[in-house]
Amino acid sequence: MKALRSFNSGAFRFAVVVASLFAAGSTVVLFVVERSISTYELEATRSSLQAETIILTRELPDGGVSELIDTIDHRQVQGIEQQFRYALVSPAGERLAGDMPLPAIRMGWGSVRFVEDHPPPGEEGVPETLQTLGSKLPGGLLLVVGTDTYDIYKLRERLHNVEVIAAVIVTLLALGGGYATGAVFLRRLERVNGSVARIMAGRLSERLPPIGMAPEFDNLSVNLNLMLDRIGELMEGLRQVSNDIAHDLSTPLTRLRQTLETIQDGESMDVMRERAEIALAQTDDMRTMFRALLRIGVIEAGEARELFGRVDLAEIADKVIQIYRPAAEDGHRCLVAYLQPAEIIGDGELLAQVFANLIDNAMKYTPPGTTITVTVEAGSSGATITVADDGPGVPDSENDKILRRFYRLDASRHAPGSGLGLAMVQAVARLHGGSIAVAANDPGLRVTVTIS
Repeated sequence: MKALRSFNSGAFRFAVVVASLFAAGSTVVLFVVERSISTYELEATRSSLQAETIILTRELPDGGVSELIDTIDHRQVQGIEQQFRYALVSPAGERLAGDMPLPAIRMGWGSVRFVEDHPPPGEEGVPETLQTLGSKLPGGLLLVVGTDTYDIYKLRERLHNVEVIAAVIVTLLALGGGYATGAVFLRRLERVNGSVARIMAGRLSERLPPIGMAPEFDNLSVNLNLMLDRIGELMEGLRQVSNDIAHDLSTPLTRLRQTLETIQDGESMDVMRERAEIALAQTDDMRTMFRALLRIGVIEAGEARELFGRVDLAEIADKVIQIYRPAAEDGHRCLVAYLQPAEIIGDGELLAQVFANLIDNAMKYTPPGTTITVTVEAGSSGATITVADDGPGVPDSENDKILRRFYRLDASRHAPGSGLGLAMVQAVARLHGGSIAVAANDPGLRVTVTIS
């Protein structure tokens, strides 16, 4: 079954395609080589025949026919392996010289293949292929010069065989490599599928192993693991939100019930109106909390990216600071700004909410006389927003916790708020491809938001 799976794998099918391309490519290359050799052989053969004919015809004016016959006979007995074969024929058709077979004796260019009628003793007849050139001489003589091209023919035949063998070998190697690659790939994918199955079964801490076939596959595993980490964070956040909602809403709901019970007791109309106003205010607080939760959910879902445009963080910060400056002065706090122009692509309204939440938190949880510094800096890869104060700060162990929804320090529970301000800042920072970091300011607290 595993063997069949390897044959059905994408790696094997890819190998089949590559094998087909290589086989076709090698066939084309060898075909071009064969045609080039054939063309060169034909041109070289014709040139040599023309040159030999010219040499022989020079003998005719000087020594006449007898001298030409002697020259042909002399050339034929120079050795066993003769480059040329000849035939000199009279106008009456009588062979005067040469041993060229009769089928090859013709005027002009010709090619003939034959087997010797009288091979040397003890040898079988070897097929020969002659390329011939017949020329008319003075007195009606016909001179035919030929050369054996059988070796070239055999070379072309072998090249043709090499074409077939090479195509078969390349195909087999590619298929074998594809099968092996498919088997390895399937084994490694089984590990990944096993991890996926365990994740689906509830083991959310499980992560995908590297596939190891190529960097792009390993990058895929890394990105999928990052996605799983993000999903884990969202699920943990959902669980935390559910617990925090149940915990933080219990007190205002209890107060609301008590207020409604006092109204039900039927006291004076003025008292009932006062209690009703308190109940309405408590209801508005809970509605505000739920609206903030819904807005954080929309931001984390990435739907707000539709409103992105080019904005200047310095301009946004300056407008928010102008709104909060009177309240800061009334609370005897100093609001200082160091703003460097920093243009980014983002949602101006959400970024204004970031400045508002950070400044509001700094003013809410610091005593009078505190200095709050707002800084905007531009960088090569984005911008940085920093809001720092010299107030009491928070313990280092609480730096990451205060970013969670509804989380509030015990010392700040008496202050109004829902504990969602920094959670919204974190959601907006992630929406813009950035992050948020909380650190001590010695003294005080420093919140840094990076925007890509």
